[in-house]
Amino acid sequence: MQNPTSSRPRTAAAAATVAALAALALAACSSGGGEPAAQPSGSATSGGAAKVAVTLTSAGGADACEVDTTSVPAGPVTFTVTNKDSAVISEIELLAGQRIVGEKENLAPGLAPVSFTVTLDGGSYAVYCPGAATDTVPFTVTGQAATPTGGASAILEAGTTTYATYVAGVVASMVTSVDALKAAVDAGDLPAAQKAYAAARPFYERIESDVAGFVLPGADPTDNSGNLDYLVDMRASNLDDAVGWHGFHAVEKDLFEAKTITAGTKTLAAELDANVRKLAELSRSLTYRPEDLANGAAGLLEEVQANKIKGEEERYSHIDLVDFAANVEGAEQAFANLEPGLEQIDPDLTATVEQRFDDVRALLKTYEDPTALGGYRPYTAALKASDSAKLSQAIQALQEPLSSIAEKVATAR
Repeated sequence: MQNPTSSRPRTAAAAATVAALAALALAACSSGGGEPAAQPSGSATSGGAAKVAVTLTSAGGADACEVDTTSVPAGPVTFTVTNKDSAVISEIELLAGQRIVGEKENLAPGLAPVSFTVTLDGGSYAVYCPGAATDTVPFTVTGQAATPTGGASAILEAGTTTYATYVAGVVASMVTSVDALKAAVDAGDLPAAQKAYAAARPFYERIESDVAGFVLPGADPTDNSGNLDYLVDMRASNLDDAVGWHGFHAVEKDLFEAKTITAGTKTLAAELDANVRKLAELSRSLTYRPEDLANGAAGLLEEVQANKIKGEEERYSHIDLVDFAANVEGAEQAFANLEPGLEQIDPDLTATVEQRFDDVRALLKTYEDPTALGGYRPYTAALKASDSAKLSQAIQALQEPLSSIAEKVATAR
């Protein structure tokens, strides 16, 4: 990973049938508002992109994700998403297997439509809307898929580009979600602030291995006062007394232990918002090598073992399983963008890692609770005592084969 200011380098919850995954080519996602133009669904617009309208609704008492067409020709495709009245569905993802190739989050009911545009090759995809009664809609792109050329190394390099697009999207959503947290804190609305906190946490956890080394411009990289990872995500168990406590978990303590919003809470939330924006600005310089993706995925799983399973991350809110799932999703996205090239190098290893990710996601699904903050059961002391070994074993089974990927992709030809 090329990061001039750094000292060190979402699972998709549903699987889609995939054809020609290695041929997938993704253009950078772009967002914008406005209603869809009056064009037939799936047809080319004057700008050359096919159009797909997605409506989120609670009509009939069941939350639904309505996709007006499920087949388009290969090429640029613009998805325009309108949340008509669903309080349950707040995001949409376009999946190729387990790879997120386009997404929109924070889709509150009644807001103006938003859109994203991706360039897709022929194959099978899925539109995934968490919370919908039918959350996965198969989506087909027709036409001849491009054939990758240049060997495994060229395919791996292409994967680093699509992964960079994923990271950029997560960073943008992180900024938006922390803005919402600050607004709830400023309003003195404790329930809204608690909900916003749980909604904001996964974004940092998905890309923690990518952004953890940034320091403020001009700061001493050995001093935590300029270390953005410290300022954004430091836990109570590892504080630097000379710098004090800042970031997500300082806000968490007020919201979930003290259960009150003070002037100090508002100061912490404003500081967190400012530091997340600085982090977003600095992260624009990121570029990646294939081994960075492999090492980053391994690092996120180490985070799960070191902090989430032990219950040390979310000491006051107990949403550790939310962070656990986000770390796994970030690792899976890194792997998914290496997968087409890795299949050419070691298909057996690729299949093993893919299966182990499936196993972890299946296990995590057993802890889902749509009524809980962040969508997962609170990680209480009792749950930790009964289930931590099982969770750790599942991650360990994934870590073992994943750890051998970095060397293989770094030496690919």
